[in-house]
Amino acid sequence: MDCKRPQLSKKGREVMSKRKYEKLFYRNRPERGALFIDGTYKENVNKEVHGVGFRGACQIPGSQANIGGSLVTEPIFIDPYPHKHPADEYLAFLGPPENRYDFDARIEFTLGLGEDAEMYVIDRPTIVRIPANVWHCPLNFVRIGKPVFFQVALLQGIFGGTYLMPDGEKELYYNGQIDCIMDPDKQCNACRQCLTLDWRD
Repeated sequence: MDCKRPQLSKKGREVMSKRKYEKLFYRNRPERGALFIDGTYKENVNKEVHGVGFRGACQIPGSQANIGGSLVTEPIFIDPYPHKHPADEYLAFLGPPENRYDFDARIEFTLGLGEDAEMYVIDRPTIVRIPANVWHCPLNFVRIGKPVFFQVALLQGIFGGTYLMPDGEKELYYNGQIDCIMDPDKQCNACRQCLTLDWRD
């Protein structure tokens, strides 16, 4: 019996592209990590972080989640500025792909702000819940003995929130170097217009 997958005709491909639930799928592509530099997010062009991500409403209209993951292979200071989001965020720190519990790293992570701030050392597989509007960071991968799988899940349609910058609090949002869902000929600039869309649009 021939088990080859049938090839769709041109008409079949047109029908498939108009399917009711098609907009609920995002075909993931690898992406690089990002760093805060001089008050804005920049692509992390100097470090290999082997990241993949889902950027929320700018990739699937109506989404209320941002999910990113990367394999951290060397020390890196990811977020120097304390910030908070209007939704819950979850951070996962796990061992390398071959054994998520084989953890050999030291990561320093701060929750709270000012007198309320507490710095935690992550030296074993850990999941952290950051409730909405709780200040957090810096986040510093101080020592990496074995690769760390780092995953972020923010339950809002776009990544960002309120950041405490050297010149005061600022609202900042970031979607990475991706195409705009509103105008595919442009790069996303985190204007947030996509937050008004629904997958049925």
